[in-house]
Amino acid sequence: MPQTDPARLTADLIRCPSVTPEEGGALVLLEKLLSEAGFDCTRTDRGEVSNLFARWGAKGHAKTFGFNGHTDVVPLGDEAAWTMPPFGAEEKEGFMYGRGATDMKSGVAAFVAAAVDFVKDTPPDGAIILTITGDEEGPALDGTTALLDYMEREGEQMSVCLVGEPTCPNEMGEMIKIGRRGSLTAWFTVTGVQGHSAYPHRANNPLNAMARLMDRLASHELDQGTAHFDASTLAVVTIDTGNPATNVIPAQATSAVNIRFNDSHSGASLTEWLQGEADKVAAEFGLEIGMEVKISGESFITPPGALSELVSAAVAAETGMTPELSTTGGTSDARFVKNHCPVVEFGLVGKTMHQVDERVEVAQIHQLKSIYTRILQDYFA
Repeated sequence: MPQTDPARLTADLIRCPSVTPEEGGALVLLEKLLSEAGFDCTRTDRGEVSNLFARWGAKGHAKTFGFNGHTDVVPLGDEAAWTMPPFGAEEKEGFMYGRGATDMKSGVAAFVAAAVDFVKDTPPDGAIILTITGDEEGPALDGTTALLDYMEREGEQMSVCLVGEPTCPNEMGEMIKIGRRGSLTAWFTVTGVQGHSAYPHRANNPLNAMARLMDRLASHELDQGTAHFDASTLAVVTIDTGNPATNVIPAQATSAVNIRFNDSHSGASLTEWLQGEADKVAAEFGLEIGMEVKISGESFITPPGALSELVSAAVAAETGMTPELSTTGGTSDARFVKNHCPVVEFGLVGKTMHQVDERVEVAQIHQLKSIYTRILQDYFA
C-alpha cells in the first residue's frame, strides 16, 4: 500500500500560514488525513486557539502511545530579508524552506505519517493518541492544556508521550530531552520621589535602589546544578525609567528579570526569595518596590528508564548515534504533559528555528519518520 510521505506533508503544512494563534488550515488538513486513516478526531478549540485530538484504537486501552506537537509558528520577522517564500515550502540543495519547517511542522508531519502507516500496516494491540495544538508559540494557555483538560473530562489516557520538538543541536540523533528547566519572569517597579538633579537630597532616586536590587539578584548564585540539570540562571532583561531629561530625578523605575531554574527550586520558592530581596532594598532606601511574577513552567524530569531507553534504542538503530539525555534549552509543552504521563522529547536538528530562511533537511524528515515508526514498533512489540 502507498506510504505517507512526511516531506510532502511537511510542505503542505508549511503552506498553511498558521502564525500563532491562526489555524491557517493546518489542523483541517491533518484532521482529514487522520480521519481517513481511521483515527477518531475531535477539535478541542478554546478561545482563539485551535487544537486537534486524534485517537486510533480503543479508548482507555492500558497500552496507549502518545505524540504531542504544534502547528502554530512564530511571526516572519522582516519578510524582505527572506530569500525564499516563507510559506512556499520550496526546496533548494536538499533543504525545504519555510516558517515552521524546523519548529515544528516537520516533526508533526513525521509522527502523523508514522502513526498513519503503522496502524495501516501492522494494527497494534493498543491505542495511539495524537495531541496537536495551535498555541505552543503563543501564551500556551489554551493549547496543550485545553487538550489535556478535554482528555481528563473524557477519560482519555496516554501511557507515555513523545513530544516531537526539535531537540538536536547539530546532528540528527544526538540529543533527547528528558526534562526541562522551569521559567519565571519577575517585573519590579520602584517608586521614589521626583526632584531636581541639582538637589538630590530633596528627592528619593528610584534608580539607586533599582541598581542595588538588580546587582544583588544578578550576583547571587542560585545553585551549582543538580544530577540532571545545569546551574540555574538569572538574567536582567530590562531596566527602564522613560526619563528624557538629565536634570530630573525620575519618580519611578521598572525592570524585569528572567530565571531558568532546575529541580532544586520551585516557582514559589524563587518568588519568596525575590520578594525578600526587594523588601530588603526597599527598607534600605526608604521607598516602595512592587513585584509581579509569572511562572511559565516548573522544572521537571522524567528519570532515565523504560521510555528514554525505548527512544534511545530507536534513534541509535536509525542514526548510528547514541543520544545524550539532556534537560537543556527553553520550555516546551512537555511541561504540561508531564502532569499526565511520563514524557520525553525527540526531534530534528533545530539550528534554524525562528530564523529568517528557516529550513529543514528533507532527508532528515524521512529519517525522523523512520525513528518514530521504530519507536511504535518496539513499544507495541
